[in-house]
Amino acid sequence: MEKLWYVVQTYSGHEDKVKEKLESRTVSMGFEDYIFRVIVPEETVVEVMKDGTKKEKKKKMFAGYVLVEMIMTDEAWYVVRNTPGVTGFLGSSGKGAKPTSLKPQEIDKILIGMGMSRVNVDTDLKKGAKVDIVDGPFKGMSGVVDVVDLPNNKLTVLIDLFGQETPVEVELYQVNIIG
Repeated sequence: MEKLWYVVQTYSGHEDKVKEKLESRTVSMGFEDYIFRVIVPEETVVEVMKDGTKKEKKKKMFAGYVLVEMIMTDEAWYVVRNTPGVTGFLGSSGKGAKPTSLKPQEIDKILIGMGMSRVNVDTDLKKGAKVDIVDGPFKGMSGVVDVVDLPNNKLTVLIDLFGQETPVEVELYQVNIIG
């Protein structure tokens, strides 16, 4: 099972409280290997005041929603669902059906807007890391990272193309790290 991103519904205005409670429950119940990151998507907006001064302000991108990176097991699903303030998962039909995860390009768009990445670039993504290409013209192929270009969110991956090692450039959202 792989770790994926899910959208959790909360009461509007309770996003930060749910994030805190979910993070503390994850630790107290020993689910650190299943529930990884909890994020309240925010963006910085500049407001012009009446006197003409500009003021930066944090604004929630999606009121009433929290993003959770997790491995969807029955137990982890139970922990998240039963956190106080959580009303459900986006993409679940109810009746015990597990929710669908966000696509890599969907979560990447949100995280990049916040100056973050879906891939933990400090520990997971370095030269020599094995990756699966999950989107684009080389979808379905595997390779080894040769160059990491974080400012542009790009990678150069060496893949086996017609029996030769060939470098291809892909976006960060187009890969999943193996292992």
